[in-house]
Amino acid sequence: MGSSDTGLNNDDDSATVSDESNTETDSDMRTETDDECQSSHPPSVFVNDEKVLAFHSGQYYEAKVIRALYEENKWGFFVHYTGWNKTWDEWVGTDRLLKHTEENVQKQKALKERLEMEMKTKAVQAPQMKLKNSGVSRGRKRKNDNHNKEKDLVPLEKLVNLQIPPTLKKQLVDDCEFITHQSKLVKLPRTPNVQDICKKYCEYRSKKDVMMPESTAEIMKGLRCYFDKALPAMLLYKSERQQYTYAIRDDVSPSMVYGAEHLLRLFVKLPELLVHANIEEETLTELHQKFVDFLRFLQKNQSAFFLSRYHVPEDSEANTIKQGH
Repeated sequence: MGSSDTGLNNDDDSATVSDESNTETDSDMRTETDDECQSSHPPSVFVNDEKVLAFHSGQYYEAKVIRALYEENKWGFFVHYTGWNKTWDEWVGTDRLLKHTEENVQKQKALKERLEMEMKTKAVQAPQMKLKNSGVSRGRKRKNDNHNKEKDLVPLEKLVNLQIPPTLKKQLVDDCEFITHQSKLVKLPRTPNVQDICKKYCEYRSKKDVMMPESTAEIMKGLRCYFDKALPAMLLYKSERQQYTYAIRDDVSPSMVYGAEHLLRLFVKLPELLVHANIEEETLTELHQKFVDFLRFLQKNQSAFFLSRYHVPEDSEANTIKQGH
């Protein structure tokens, strides 16, 4: 999940079907011992199968309590986010759940609106992507096709609705787990870095398309610019900020230090950034196609581009992470 629902868009079929059979199985996992011990601990605020609002990545999402468990003197709840793939299911504490009431739904909407306003403000500061000789005709369909354009107009939100492949979604989940729950960090500098990856993509496209459009190189250049601007503003967890101040010095660009792990986070934020950027509709369509292809490229090279393990920070870094939580 991300800024516009994730972090991640969830329009693919696999991400929109809830597995109700798992609900029954997990509910049935309660044993007689669980029932016998109920009287020894305080009652749960939430119960199995209850519809709730769960806090995740800065926003509240509709969810369902799959299982409630009292352990180590506190209640924990295994929740399923409504409409999302089961890979997003997780254990949360009482502090991350709200009752699904009209009042709390209004709080949810107010928080979402505030975050969207903040995102729009940041988007204004983002650089504009410009394409040269992209092959997209600008002079066609002016007068006679005005009616068809209005009829077939696609909302900008859909033009940049990026579907992140399932394996890369899992990469985002692991990324969050390593940093927020295991107090680890991506070891910097990364090899390959973002600049290297963009260069490798251009080489990959040139081999597949002998006459590679100049726009591909322009888009990769624009992507690096977006990354350099967005990283300190919206792509870092709080516990990563001190590492950033150490790593980015002497006018070094973040795209030369950070790698695929942080680049993938940009694609969670990118759709909303592009919606609020002043980019022509036809250009947005081409950007969407290129970004989808680029995500496939990342997926194809996932084992080479992404770390399978994050590094345990030194004492000074570890103290910063604990304070960040």
